[in-house]
Amino acid sequence: MQQASSSNSYLVTGGAGFIGSHIVDALLKAGHHVRVVDNFSTGKHENLVHAAGQIDVREISITDRDALADAMQGIDYVFHLAALASVPRSVKDPVSSNEHNVTGTLNVLLTARDAGVKRVVYAGSSSAYGDVDAEFKSEDMQPLPMSPYAVAKLAAEHYCQAFSHVYGLETVVVRYFNVFGPRQDPLSAYAAVIPRFVTAMLDDSPPIVEGDGLQSRDFTYIDNVVHGTLLACHTAGISGETINIACGGRINLLDMIGLLNQLLSRNIDPVFVDPRPGDVRHSRASIDKARRLLGYEPIVPFDDGLARTVAWYQDTVQA
Repeated sequence: MQQASSSNSYLVTGGAGFIGSHIVDALLKAGHHVRVVDNFSTGKHENLVHAAGQIDVREISITDRDALADAMQGIDYVFHLAALASVPRSVKDPVSSNEHNVTGTLNVLLTARDAGVKRVVYAGSSSAYGDVDAEFKSEDMQPLPMSPYAVAKLAAEHYCQAFSHVYGLETVVVRYFNVFGPRQDPLSAYAAVIPRFVTAMLDDSPPIVEGDGLQSRDFTYIDNVVHGTLLACHTAGISGETINIACGGRINLLDMIGLLNQLLSRNIDPVFVDPRPGDVRHSRASIDKARRLLGYEPIVPFDDGLARTVAWYQDTVQA
């Protein structure tokens, strides 16, 4: 496996976000130079406050190609995590989803190509698979995106592969599956399920379940995602590949609420509402390709990650 030298410079788009800020931390810990591009529409300054003075932060949007081209100068590797996330938001506003997730990614690829970047690692989404009728979702399956968000994320994947093929810009797509952990925003209208459940139950309120609660996901703790994403950046010979980064397991929402009740010493029943449009029923990753190409293995099991996450929200929400 090719190893990164300590002299490399990295650009993290969306670096003030939940996942991006954790990648920034890992790069700083390894002694690298880090530049962050974020328009702070969903990213938060507090996610980077502990790194003040160690990173170069550019408050720009990936839809601004000229500003992005300037930020790309002197960069060796790009982690592209900036996105307008959320299935429900894309259903409400598909045009903005396309502008940020497709055109924004095209801008990242164009400016990276022109700046001589060595590799772009793109944060894809398991939503590209849609509701495939299979136990495991593997990279060789035909994608069946069910929402404008999923379509946009998949289109951006194809742009990455095209830039590898046509221009020789190395790109690797990592498809994330339901990432969770510290710093994930529970207050957004489009917040992910774990921070919403944890913060509601900390307040002795019932978690709101959209649907019957038997839908299942391959919930993946943030440390696993950072680990797999860094491997995707510095493993030789994988340009143009799409690789799942997850745990290969699954848990349904009702079982997760049971675990949260145990961790929080609560006994709270959920409240059920209508399912979300565009949502998939079950999602579980095959991680065979990540094992084969990257030597990847999850480093934090789900139960441990959930306990760490609950502890973080207890410290921050109840502080």
